[in-house]
Amino acid sequence: MTEPQTNLNVRREDGAIIVEFQDRKILEELTINHIGEHLAGLADEGANPRMLLDFKNVEHLSSAALGMLITLNKQLLERQGRLVLTNIHPQIYEVFKITRLNKLFNIQNTTQDGLEALR
Repeated sequence: MTEPQTNLNVRREDGAIIVEFQDRKILEELTINHIGEHLAGLADEGANPRMLLDFKNVEHLSSAALGMLITLNKQLLERQGRLVLTNIHPQIYEVFKITRLNKLFNIQNTTQDGLEALR
């Protein structure tokens, strides 16, 4: 069986880890698990990790993906880190509002706003 591609573009800027999702849909549980493992590994790289997740390409997100984000946020907070989500499509943001996850996560409109929030 082949490993699913995580299709993440990872770069560092201003001491922050910026992760841009390349897939339009993040729905498959196996893919979400691999993304979660990849992001957890990035979060464990140092003390006080600051991570920005850019969702500009993502149009669909499953509830399992939301659970992975909650786990990642908890992991970062335990390491005195911070997580910011950016460029979330309006229909996905509605799910964040309905589930009240917009209160849990720091959600910014643009990558630049997200970097400012991490400073």
